[in-house]
Amino acid sequence: MALRLYGLKSLTRNVQLIGCRMMSNDLGGGAGKGGGTGGSIREAGGTFGKIEAAREEEFIRRLQKQQLQELRRHLNVEVNILEKEIKSHQAAIQRHKKKISEIEGKTDTD
Repeated sequence: MALRLYGLKSLTRNVQLIGCRMMSNDLGGGAGKGGGTGGSIREAGGTFGKIEAAREEEFIRRLQKQQLQELRRHLNVEVNILEKEIKSHQAAIQRHKKKISEIEGKTDTD
């Protein structure tokens, strides 16, 4: 009887520890963070899980920073191209206006 109670007490204590571990709010604190298990290291929790979570977060931040820089660079190139097209169109408009005024000038004198 005493062994049964000790085994039951041990089992309930382990369940309490597991429940506490699964409900942890820390990244890398155990399974279920971010919608998935995240692999065996993060699933186990503890220091290694926290380190791995920090590395993943750093990688994501670096990737986002790189993507933003590339987007800025691309948009700057596109703006430069469009500004050149604007200048080209303005020059064409001036040429056409000049031709129109020349044609109107010739027809008025005729």
